[in-house]
Amino acid sequence: MDILGKARRLELTIGRTLDNAAQELVRSGSREPLQIVHAVVEAVAQEIQPTGRGKRVFPFTTIVVSVLAPSREARARFEAVFAGDPRLRERILERLQSAGCDAADVVVDVNYVARAQKSWRNQEFHLEFARVPAADIEAPDGDSKPPRIDVVVLRGVAEQRSYSFAGRRIDLGRCVEVRDSRNRLIRTNHVVFAEGAGDINQSVSRQHAHIAFEPGSGQFRLHDDGSIHGTGIVRDGRTISVPRGSHGVRLQSGDELVLGNARVRIRFHKDATG
Repeated sequence: MDILGKARRLELTIGRTLDNAAQELVRSGSREPLQIVHAVVEAVAQEIQPTGRGKRVFPFTTIVVSVLAPSREARARFEAVFAGDPRLRERILERLQSAGCDAADVVVDVNYVARAQKSWRNQEFHLEFARVPAADIEAPDGDSKPPRIDVVVLRGVAEQRSYSFAGRRIDLGRCVEVRDSRNRLIRTNHVVFAEGAGDINQSVSRQHAHIAFEPGSGQFRLHDDGSIHGTGIVRDGRTISVPRGSHGVRLQSGDELVLGNARVRIRFHKDATG
């Protein structure tokens, strides 16, 4: 029996296993939280747009940062860094202001997720941008934080059957990204109905509706964003219409949201109505 040869083969096998594990760790994007903070800030800076005559502008008022944190320990590490001094929002504002952008009203929300979605460009984090009218933006330093809200798709084909959020604004519509005629990003939908997946999905506008959290009242409200086929709420067997351009309609846990012919159900993890 060639004991020495077997030992060498075992050593090679262990070495290959460790190499593969190390490569998998690198591929999984296991950077330190502070490195990811810097990556997030630079990714935000990539959205700065020139306006001519040497001036630049940041075209969005809301940034939702989704971070991959598959365990409680991972989330705790991220929370400690993201909420440290300076906070993530302060880092982003400093970067935008250093580029000559007026970004004092930018709201930054952070969500932690157990797994990355297929639409993510980076497997460690994902950024979603939106431009919200000033009247709809709450003070970013408000004490009231939104509870977690679950969204389950009941009718229609979405990227996921269920979603979970803890941000101040949730956009619902068809396609992940909504762009204008010059291919400029207008908004990123959080609840995404697939393009070309039948008549039900086609009844959902690209910018269909959004859910907004009001820190002052502790309520979620549903707003229609100019949809073609309308937005409504089914509650206790009756349908409540959500008119375009209104202040929105207050939501209750268990409501079903009607988006054209599609439908989703929402539930709060705690009472959002105070």
